[in-house]
Amino acid sequence: MSNQEIYLDYAATSPVDPAVAAAMLDCLQHEFGNASSQHAAGKRARQRVEGARAAVAARVGAAPERLLFTSGATEANNLALQGVLRRQRKPRPHLVTSRIEHKSVLDTARALETEGVEVTYVDAEADGSIDPRRVAAAVRADTALVSIMHVNNETGVIQDVSAIGALCRERGVPFHVDAAQSVGKLPLELASAPIDLCSLTAHKICGPKGVGALYIAPHVVLAAQLHGGEQERGLRAGTLATHQIVGMGKAYELADPLLEAPRLAALRDRLWQELGAIPGVRQNGAPARRAAHVLNVSFPGVDGESLRFALRSVAVSAGSACAADSPEASHVLTGMGLSDTLAGSSLRFSVGRFTTEAEVVRAAATVVGAVSRLRSVAKSAPAWCSGSGF
Repeated sequence: MSNQEIYLDYAATSPVDPAVAAAMLDCLQHEFGNASSQHAAGKRARQRVEGARAAVAARVGAAPERLLFTSGATEANNLALQGVLRRQRKPRPHLVTSRIEHKSVLDTARALETEGVEVTYVDAEADGSIDPRRVAAAVRADTALVSIMHVNNETGVIQDVSAIGALCRERGVPFHVDAAQSVGKLPLELASAPIDLCSLTAHKICGPKGVGALYIAPHVVLAAQLHGGEQERGLRAGTLATHQIVGMGKAYELADPLLEAPRLAALRDRLWQELGAIPGVRQNGAPARRAAHVLNVSFPGVDGESLRFALRSVAVSAGSACAADSPEASHVLTGMGLSDTLAGSSLRFSVGRFTTEAEVVRAAATVVGAVSRLRSVAKSAPAWCSGSGF
């Protein structure tokens, strides 16, 4: 990344912390053994894997043996949904999720529909929250799983997973939570929470890409998705990527929400304070129920993609990174009731460990100037430029 570029896209991914990189390099240089091998090199690699598993477990309040390593939260989400639904013996098992979930949940749900699974997609409220009462109304006698994310990746809105999990426990329905955006921003205590499955990742908190984990409560039984070995309790075959797992463990050691969240919230609020000077600008998502690192803003009268292009020195997103190549407006924002036009004028800013206040102020000034220029161009453009062919 250029020294002139300001990186405000931590919700998409984050730079690797030097301490994480050092731990991974040490592992690559000295612990190259296969963690499934029984010789000394293999046993040393296994010790590194289990040490990392314990570190991740400690950060999320879980017993280490309840965590299974994956290639990331996307695979963890797939394993949770497919693992539960494909074990069902009912002819048309039922899944409940929301319309504003991450694509790795929504696309998996749609794939399961082609296999005969019935899916109810719960609507979001205008503030981006999922009302537990809507979830309760959607749960049926044949519901096999409920899947609701903890923190929305586009708006940062925190869902009431405690209330949703409690109602699932009352109905005897397993509850899955995608917590990819939670660690380092909110405390998690999975052993005591009404959560049965929880997806985690490393690269959102200054860890490496390509590694994540799935928390599986003791009473949950899953169908394996990868076959060919007995690694990870036979649910996720394949030689373990020891260096990536070690990197995830170190990232979770460092990701303390008590230390990080207050500073991130202050940076986010300062950014909004600066952007709030733009006429007509609006925040998307309940301000009082938002994780510390995300700010989603609509700039009426400006196309979001044009604005992002104009911000060459500021790295931001027009929505989820997993949907960046899609020409459609954000499904999260339209699911909250925003028009395609307003959703299309929106950008997601997300701060992180290495963001400074000076960068936030400089980025805001760049955005303010770009919005002003684009609005001026739009006002002065000839009428024929607004036709659908252009």
